[in-house]
Amino acid sequence: MIKFTVITLFREAVEPYLKTSMMWKATEKGLAQFDFVDLREFGLGPHKSVDDTPYGGGDGMLLRCEPVFAAIESVKAKSPDAKVILPTPVGKVWKQDSARELANSDAHYIILCPHYEGYDERIMSLVDLPISLGKYVLTGGELPALIIIDSVVRLIPGVLGGEKSAEIESFSDGDNLEYPQYTKPYDFRGMKVPDVLLSGNHGEIAKWRKENSGKAE
Repeated sequence: MIKFTVITLFREAVEPYLKTSMMWKATEKGLAQFDFVDLREFGLGPHKSVDDTPYGGGDGMLLRCEPVFAAIESVKAKSPDAKVILPTPVGKVWKQDSARELANSDAHYIILCPHYEGYDERIMSLVDLPISLGKYVLTGGELPALIIIDSVVRLIPGVLGGEKSAEIESFSDGDNLEYPQYTKPYDFRGMKVPDVLLSGNHGEIAKWRKENSGKAE
C-alpha cells in the first residue's frame, strides 16, 4: 500500500478531493492511505508563525526552516524511510513515467505544500524528490500535491475499472497522445462516428487508432 502524508496550511483544500471518486476507491480497497499534518501546529510564538521576510530584502514572505523541519521530523519519527516531495519550479518535470514509478512502490511519501513567496533554501536539504509541474507558478502547493497523488494512485492496479485503462491512455508510452474515442449516438448533429470503428475489423481499427494517435508538443 502506498501512503501520502500532506503537510499543509490548508487541509480543507486537499482533503475533500481525496475522499471522492478513484481516490476514495483506492482507500476503501486498502490500496492507498492519505494523512495530513497541519504546518501551523509547528509555528513559532503565540501566533504560530511559519514565515518571515527574506534576508537581503525583496517582496513576499518565505516559509521558515523551524516549522517545516519540525513537521517533517514528526512524520519521520514514525516512518523514517518516508521520502519527501516538494513541488517547486526548480524540480524535475513530472511525467507519466514518474507517476508510474511511484505507483509501483509500496512507499510512504511526504508532500510539503509551500506557500507565500517561497521557502528558505535550507529546507531543500530534507527533500528527496523536487518536482515541477510546468513553467508556471501557483499560489500554493496544494494543487500540485493533488495532481501528484492523483496521477500516481490511479495507476495502482485495482483502482481504475478497466484492466488496461492505464496502459493505452495518453503518455503511457513516452509523449504519445491517445487516439480519438467515440460512444453512442452514431450520428450527433451531423457529426458521425468513423465507419471503421463500427466495421468489426480489429486489424483496421488498430491501424486507424495508430494513425490517429499523436505526439504531445
